[in-house]
Amino acid sequence: MNVLAVLILAATVAVLTGCGGEPGSDKQAANSIPAPMNEITKMGEIPSFMSEGLTEEEKAELKEQIMPGGFGDVKAAEEKFKALMADAKAGDPAAQNSLGVMYYTGEAVSKNLSGKVLNNDPELAAGWFFRAAEQGYADAQFNLGLMYANGEGVPQDMEQAVELFKKAAEQGHVDAQNNLGAMYFTGEGVARDEKKAIQWFEKAAAQGNQEARANLDAIKASGK
Repeated sequence: MNVLAVLILAATVAVLTGCGGEPGSDKQAANSIPAPMNEITKMGEIPSFMSEGLTEEEKAELKEQIMPGGFGDVKAAEEKFKALMADAKAGDPAAQNSLGVMYYTGEAVSKNLSGKVLNNDPELAAGWFFRAAEQGYADAQFNLGLMYANGEGVPQDMEQAVELFKKAAEQGHVDAQNNLGAMYFTGEGVARDEKKAIQWFEKAAAQGNQEARANLDAIKASGK
């Protein structure tokens, strides 16, 4: 029973925008994830190299293609993004986490050092998740844990994923509890310990997590 494969895929980063948390230190460790780059194209703007020689009609069409999905009012979306960026730079972990989600999903447009517009930017997302995770923000710890588990934006590192899931799980993050249980059960990034796996699955199931309940049922069935 490959519990981890199911559970990691079931808990996606996109659903993890959270609120709350207190601003704290914005420092990064020597082996930290790359910090957010300064070269970004904010929502509501088109990179200059893309708009050169275009008519206003062509610019409008291009803007529709690269603007974040789900935003009909470009002006309002731009203001929302600017406010979120300001809060994130000021150290608000909820804003940092939300910004990470936007870069991960492609809702915020970025470009690489050569100027190429990216569909999404997992490295930049990981940088913002890292900043919020360092402040103890559970959603960001979970998101960053997923990225380490899947090797997105950062090198794959199951041990680091376990540590981040554990930090979030201890704060009551239900998906982190479920994934931590999966990793204890499979021995991915941590010594296999079925007893601890069951304990974390039970904590997640008590909060209504159906995947954790299914895992407990599977473990019970396999022991018959």
